[in-house]
Amino acid sequence: MQKRIMIVGAGPVGMVCALALGRQGFDVTVVEREAGPVMDQRAASLHPTTLAMLGELGIGETIIDKGLIAPKYQFHDRVSGEIVAEFDLSTMADEFRYPYVLQYEQYKFTDDVSTRYADEIGIAVLFSTEATQIVQHADGVTVTLEHDGAQEVREYDYLIGADGGRSIVRKSQDIAFEGFTYDERFVKIATFFDFGAQRPDYAFRNYFSDPNEWCNLFKVRGADGKGLWRAIFPTRVGESEEEALSHAGIQGRLQKFFPKAGDYDIAYSNMYAVNQRVAATFRRGRVLLAGDSAHVNNPIGGMGMNGGIHDAVNLSEKLGQVLRGEADAAVLDLYSRQRRKAAVDFVQAQTIQNKRLLEERDPEIRARHLRDLRDAAADPERARAFMRRASLADSLKAAASVT
Repeated sequence: MQKRIMIVGAGPVGMVCALALGRQGFDVTVVEREAGPVMDQRAASLHPTTLAMLGELGIGETIIDKGLIAPKYQFHDRVSGEIVAEFDLSTMADEFRYPYVLQYEQYKFTDDVSTRYADEIGIAVLFSTEATQIVQHADGVTVTLEHDGAQEVREYDYLIGADGGRSIVRKSQDIAFEGFTYDERFVKIATFFDFGAQRPDYAFRNYFSDPNEWCNLFKVRGADGKGLWRAIFPTRVGESEEEALSHAGIQGRLQKFFPKAGDYDIAYSNMYAVNQRVAATFRRGRVLLAGDSAHVNNPIGGMGMNGGIHDAVNLSEKLGQVLRGEADAAVLDLYSRQRRKAAVDFVQAQTIQNKRLLEERDPEIRARHLRDLRDAAADPERARAFMRRASLADSLKAAASVT
């Protein structure tokens, strides 16, 4: 009998997992409570290591022409206006098949996989469908699905939770989500204003250090392909969502960052809480976690979606071995150990460090951080080491060493 796998969550991690398992010939069903790929404005950066994995799955070249190729990224001192350091991934062409970051919004990526490749290899994607109850037993998992008020009970050999930070799957298995939530929230603003035209020395990916209000600024193509610049700022102590997202709040932040005549033309804005958390385990019996259901982090460095896709590739390989009888189910514990190490030691550690670097208020420590960045960028070997870690290449190597 053909092995059946349920994946809860049709985001980029769930769909990559579905694609990788479907290409191995397994019966894969993906359920998503939303009505279709959500046009949210979250992750948009695909690192070289991730692009290599997508290339192996046969979809790398498909998406590259749709995104913005960003070989360079910069660190700025917002106080002085100086570009402190620039790192150029094109110098890593001897190590990376794709020596750049692809700026490609996750909702577009998800739509690509769910609409093009799902039909091609027979993956069933059920939108507007929610997994409301998950019970596992010795030889499978029973899932209760709800669609338009009607319930249906199905049986699967394994279930994968890729359903985000508030994961129903993780909660159903009583798996602790260890970590913390930042006091401040993050404000994301997208504008049609072309910073690159005004500042051609800016890269497509920029990090601005400022003890009072740091900023991330990066470019994406946007819905119409003409280009948007996204800016991310921290909220102030006591600042309400109403204040932050008001016309005055949005315009004030952007005008302080880059003064110009007239208002900024805003495409969208939102505010969200930010966590640094990792599940205590990524496996409980026949239920497995990947992506945000297993780990969440702040977005500085663009590591969350990439780490999740790395989970999906690792998991699909090992689960495929188990389902074909080539490996014992214990190899799924190895998946948990490997990917949890990558999440804790690299994604969590690096994103926490990135935030501290940008927000540092002690003048001496801040000056030292900026000097270290400048020196690293100026030294070819240190620059390569910096880019390996930032691209999650080191995390993959460390995870692979776990036995």
